[in-house]
Amino acid sequence: MIESRFETTFLKALKKHSSIKKQVKKKVDMIIENPVALGEPLKGNWQGFYSCPVKRNFIIIYLYCEICRKKGDAVVVACSDCHETHDQTIKFVLLGPHDAASGI
Repeated sequence: MIESRFETTFLKALKKHSSIKKQVKKKVDMIIENPVALGEPLKGNWQGFYSCPVKRNFIIIYLYCEICRKKGDAVVVACSDCHETHDQTIKFVLLGPHDAASGI
């Protein structure tokens, strides 16, 4: 069973963009079902994270602990709670327009 955690920044963005709340929830549910197939691995400053479009140019950025560790990205990401978090955890980190959310 996959555990999902929502960072404060993600929840604040969800409030700000409440008009697409249903679309975000649907996409979050899909990510939880298949986190690797749905996400696009990010590079550079976002190494270890994945992005997934909610709608055109609007993305969710998340972290899947199992894959992060398998790829050795945990050293780069360095979550403060990494040691207490089990592999089957998805952390939803950011939500927003592509350029603003990812800085890519």
